[in-house]
Amino acid sequence: MLVILGALTLASVLAPPLIRALGRPAFGLLALVPLAGFAWVLKQFLSGPLSRGETLVSHTGWLSSLNMNIVFRMDGLAGIFSLIVLGVGALVLLYCWGYFDSNPRRLALFGSQMVAFSMVMFGLVTADSFLLMYIFWEITSVLSFLLVGYYGERASSRRSAGQALMVTTLGGLCMLVGFLLLGQSSGVWYFSDLGSVPDLTAVPHITIAIILILAGALSKSAIAPAHFWLPGAMAAPTPVSAYLHSAAMVKAGIYLVARLAPDMHVVQTWHLVIIPVGIFTMLMSGWVALRQKDLKLILAYGTVSQLGFIMAVVSVGSREATMAGLALTCAHSLFKATLFMVVGAIDHTTGTRNTQELSGLWRKQPYIFAIAVLAAASMAGIPPLFGFVAKEAALEAILHEELLVGMPGQLMLLGMVLGSVLTMTYSCFFLYGAFATKPHQHLSGGGTSPAVAAMHSIGPKLYAAPTILMALTIALGLYPSLIGDFIDEYLDAAFPVPEGEYVAHLALWHGFGVPLLLSTIIVGLGAILFWQRHLLRHFQLEEPALGNANDAYDAVLDFFRRISLRLTASTQRGSLMVNLGIIFVVLTLLPLTALIMGERNDIRMELWGTPWQAVLASIIVVMAIGATLTHNRLSGVIMVGVTGYSLAMIFALHGAPDLALTQVLVETIVMVIFMLVLRKLPAHTEWRGNPKGNRNRAWLSIAVGLSITIISLFAINARQETSIAQYIPDLAYEIGHGANAVNVLLVDIRAWDTLGEISVLVIAATGVASLIYGTRSFARASRRPTLGAVGRRWLSAEIDSEKAQNRSLMVDVITRVAFPSMIVLSMYFFFVGHNAPGGGFAGGLVAALALSLRYLAGG
Repeated sequence: MLVILGALTLASVLAPPLIRALGRPAFGLLALVPLAGFAWVLKQFLSGPLSRGETLVSHTGWLSSLNMNIVFRMDGLAGIFSLIVLGVGALVLLYCWGYFDSNPRRLALFGSQMVAFSMVMFGLVTADSFLLMYIFWEITSVLSFLLVGYYGERASSRRSAGQALMVTTLGGLCMLVGFLLLGQSSGVWYFSDLGSVPDLTAVPHITIAIILILAGALSKSAIAPAHFWLPGAMAAPTPVSAYLHSAAMVKAGIYLVARLAPDMHVVQTWHLVIIPVGIFTMLMSGWVALRQKDLKLILAYGTVSQLGFIMAVVSVGSREATMAGLALTCAHSLFKATLFMVVGAIDHTTGTRNTQELSGLWRKQPYIFAIAVLAAASMAGIPPLFGFVAKEAALEAILHEELLVGMPGQLMLLGMVLGSVLTMTYSCFFLYGAFATKPHQHLSGGGTSPAVAAMHSIGPKLYAAPTILMALTIALGLYPSLIGDFIDEYLDAAFPVPEGEYVAHLALWHGFGVPLLLSTIIVGLGAILFWQRHLLRHFQLEEPALGNANDAYDAVLDFFRRISLRLTASTQRGSLMVNLGIIFVVLTLLPLTALIMGERNDIRMELWGTPWQAVLASIIVVMAIGATLTHNRLSGVIMVGVTGYSLAMIFALHGAPDLALTQVLVETIVMVIFMLVLRKLPAHTEWRGNPKGNRNRAWLSIAVGLSITIISLFAINARQETSIAQYIPDLAYEIGHGANAVNVLLVDIRAWDTLGEISVLVIAATGVASLIYGTRSFARASRRPTLGAVGRRWLSAEIDSEKAQNRSLMVDVITRVAFPSMIVLSMYFFFVGHNAPGGGFAGGLVAALALSLRYLAGG
């Protein structure tokens, strides 16, 4: 499993240079990687552990205390979904070879993202940990966003990509909360351990956990009311629709429900949530599909309808229902991916997907017509195709389902039959819209529309992949045991039955019975509805009876946008004093309220350890008060600086020389920077506050100081365990080989954190530079004084400039001596910090002071 994940990851990294170098044929090479993974999984079913009902497990310990071990586990269920993900993924990549005409730069990223999606979906279905699966789950949303937004210059693509990301990510966050709640309540953090819980109904908060988890599963599989993002995602290129939105991403929710159903169905909430919304989605989307004129939208709403059907069946949680649900999942992946590829071929060769612009295509392209007829027949449940086998199994399972005795089972069966009738109708509607010769149009000879007459032929690169999928649909329909044996191997392990007891199997012929009668009724009624489709228009409302989901989505976004604007307008008034006042009021009230309402420990107070601390504290108090009263800017800066130096002395008295040194250096460079700024400002502040405002600010400052002091006192005394600080010096010396524990922590433990901070600063500096130089060339000659332009002078300044006239000879001479000395001291701090006070940060500050001094000496 790890090898497959690694190979797919490597392929996604190599995809951009391969596609740029080889062009579209590179997709054929990339398809070999998921194909190899498909062959490996198939081997596990034929002669490996999966053939014996065993599992493959890969365990890597990581943050075990947080239940975040990296555990991959492949049983029969994960294996079946892996076959879908890898097999269809390989064929879709092959299809990309013929679908794209050119090789724009963004196609390289597209290929990388498609291969990466195969990797992420494989990781999702094999992850055994809740948290690990969630990581893969959210990455699929991000990749879907990038793939749907392939045509980024189109507003429709940007909107659809954002909509899909918003809906599925919100559902994923709800699912994460549900997993955390389930894990905390039951102590189970891995799917394989769910069966060890004696009674899930007794687990605290199980209902809330189930609802939150299902919010993620249902939104990912486009189940109402989160169904609207899938039709919008048809703005993506057709290979994306054929893979993500029919075979892979939307199956993630199906997989999660199939994984949890055998254990979770004992909780009443489980069936109560999934089955009604699943059947409703099947009926609603099937009806809406009949109103569409875009071939991809017909298939999109048909996909939503089929996903509702599969979700309802899989959620039942019995052996027979799970078998039927898995068969439906496999059948849907085969026929729906085929149909999307057919639509892509039509769009690619005719330039349109509008059913009103297509006429006579069946005569022009008989082979692609035959493939489409077989795929649509499988979707409608026509024998002897695999879609018929799967639908028969679903009808049989629900008809005799013991978990749905009485009205629930009967209503579900009725909904399935009505939804299947609509499936038969829109299958015929799709074939008619795409291929039929339509009357009452201005057509050329033979009833062919202009788009069809001008089309070029559909080549083997476009019909090879759908041909393979249709061959599998026919083969699995005639010989269901080819996939049925794999499903049975999983069912025998997950639903053990006593020896000799009858168990159902997938079969093309079960004899005459109620399921066959229902199938006949479904096909007959569906054909009649299509025949009388003109009558259906009288029942199709101009405005949806339940409202438009897209409009509801926009309304929700607008509501939160208005709320955020009003909140921002009420708190950010454009006044620095008001903004700071709000911040300080919250800082005062919120922690104090929490402290008063919560449990409080006893505190122990010492005013000072030595008299020197009292002296320094007094200096800080006096200087702080003086800084608030003075109107001279320079005096204020000096007083604030004195408070910083006094605080550094307190650090030194407490035995923290590193902290004291850093504080002194920071205070010094801050004062220098302030001095440089104050040179351009008037000596005194012009603004004077009124007495009432000054009084309010004084009281607010007292409240902030008092609250921070109280919170700090309680926080310092809240420790209940032995501090880890007493072990750090020995660990720093033994492991980090340094006597300075602070710098060993910074260098050996926080190195990546520091690198991240530096990276953020570099990115910010790059952004600032791009803004400054956005309208000017970097190559323009600088007008700043440089060393090379001033002859032999050591410090830079134009000879006759005002800066040169204001230079101090004494400062110039001192700088000549101090600058190299400070640079040497900086290097000393840098190298000595592992065992003595100093380190990179202190060394950097000294170097900054040296450069500042040189700048000042230059005038």
